[in-house]
Amino acid sequence: MDDDVTTIGEGVVLETAAASVGLRAAGAMLDAVVLVAVYIGSFIGLTFLTPDSLDLAAMSALVLVHLVAVFVGIPVALETATRGRSVGKYATGVRIVRDDGGPIGFRQALVRGLVGVLDLWLTAGGLALITAFVARRGKRLGDILAGTYALKERAAKSPHRPLEMPPELAGWASTADVRRLPDGLALAARQFLSRAPQLNPVSRQTWGVEFADQLAPYVSPAAPAGTHPEHLIEAALTLRRDREHARAVERERADAAVSAQVQRLPHGIPEVS
Repeated sequence: MDDDVTTIGEGVVLETAAASVGLRAAGAMLDAVVLVAVYIGSFIGLTFLTPDSLDLAAMSALVLVHLVAVFVGIPVALETATRGRSVGKYATGVRIVRDDGGPIGFRQALVRGLVGVLDLWLTAGGLALITAFVARRGKRLGDILAGTYALKERAAKSPHRPLEMPPELAGWASTADVRRLPDGLALAARQFLSRAPQLNPVSRQTWGVEFADQLAPYVSPAAPAGTHPEHLIEAALTLRRDREHARAVERERADAAVSAQVQRLPHGIPEVS
């Protein structure tokens, strides 16, 4: 199965991008800094609250319980309460989920927390890194045993900037017709506009003129003389988008009206709530 695809229990395939090892390492280091700070602060507070009458065995047991509570209890409680998040994961846009894409529960969080003592703390993250580079979806040992993986929640920003009607073509667009514009050509022109700022100026001009020439037969009336090719492309695509949206809204309104008429009871039969 592709690492970016998950099949849930209903047999539906979802696109789920696993977080990279670097992203996970950054989140783990941030979590480690937070936990160490909490441990030091709580340990100092514990020394003031602990009575002097405790013997060495009781003191050792108290220190061990405090250590486990901070480095195992806190991560387990956080991941259980937030369904797979922690301070580091929140900062890096990562969430721990089950292999089927569902949210983790206490069992998965507990297994990850207990195994984390070995692959994160006792080996300073070395075992976790080795496992993540070898295992599918960048899993550490705790993920393999718990049946989980790190999901990248924050998608990259879309390269498409919003389409806007060029002001100088607003009057022309009010009477223009672009209904015959093919979907394939519209998509290719949209992709060109998105990549235009990164193109070489000569290539950008060449492609702009070519797309404008391809759009011209489907636009009526013709754009004013001297219109910049990219402005014509953007105006045509904006006009097409706005009118398709208006038609979709009108269809939904008509369907709602028909549905309301169909669901009404015949005349004379009272409505029962």
